[in-house]
Amino acid sequence: MIAILGTGKMGEALLSGLLRAGVQPDDIVATTRRPERARGLRESYGVRTLSNSEAAKAADTLILAVKPQDMATLLAEIAPYVPADRLVITAAAGITTGFVEQRLGVEVPVVRVMSNTPIRFDEAMSVISAGAHAGEEHLRRTEELLRPVGKVLRIPEAQQDAATALSGSGPAYFFYLVEAMVDAGILLGMPRAAALDMVTQSIVGAAVMLRDSGEHPVILREAVTSPGGTTIAAIAELERHSVRAAFLAAIEAARDRGRELASG
Repeated sequence: MIAILGTGKMGEALLSGLLRAGVQPDDIVATTRRPERARGLRESYGVRTLSNSEAAKAADTLILAVKPQDMATLLAEIAPYVPADRLVITAAAGITTGFVEQRLGVEVPVVRVMSNTPIRFDEAMSVISAGAHAGEEHLRRTEELLRPVGKVLRIPEAQQDAATALSGSGPAYFFYLVEAMVDAGILLGMPRAAALDMVTQSIVGAAVMLRDSGEHPVILREAVTSPGGTTIAAIAELERHSVRAAFLAAIEAARDRGRELASG
């Protein structure tokens, strides 16, 4: 039995992905704060909805998907019902395995996960790290849950805050870039719908090319950049506005904010 505690947007995306991967609705329970939200989950997915404590008792795998600022309260609520044979997966930004282990008070295996919103379309990037009491078996179980909804990568927990900033928030940077490029197309006289189609397909094609070619992004970018051509003129302008440096600073700021959320 799998319990998703805190079935908001990310929890629901994982729930729907598990069902698409073949997990039966009877093998999943969900928790949420609002009764109308619980009713919607039951109607949409056919899963049971329970209180946090009831879900902790019923399931052998607990996925903690509440917001970082709500994690301490959730752990205090479920701690009396989580024995050491449970697998606890924490999916909240900035929340360490040590934070969870300390508040549960038993030597429970904890695996930390950071995923992202393309999980809705089975294209997530999920990174996982083992806590003090989690072993190979627990990492494999976590991978089995996440692999149907995207790519899974194991990393040291010390790199999790960076992963949160890079891939957890990464889709937002991508959408921000698409928005800017579409606005540029409108500035140049292109209808909005046509500009969005062109930018979307260009970026999807580039992403698939990067993933499947095995080439370094510098090589792929240089292949488009002819001497004295239009692309190098655009690249030069991006460099003049320090776009690369802005991305470095932005992702570093996201990393720092994740740490603040966890400590606050």
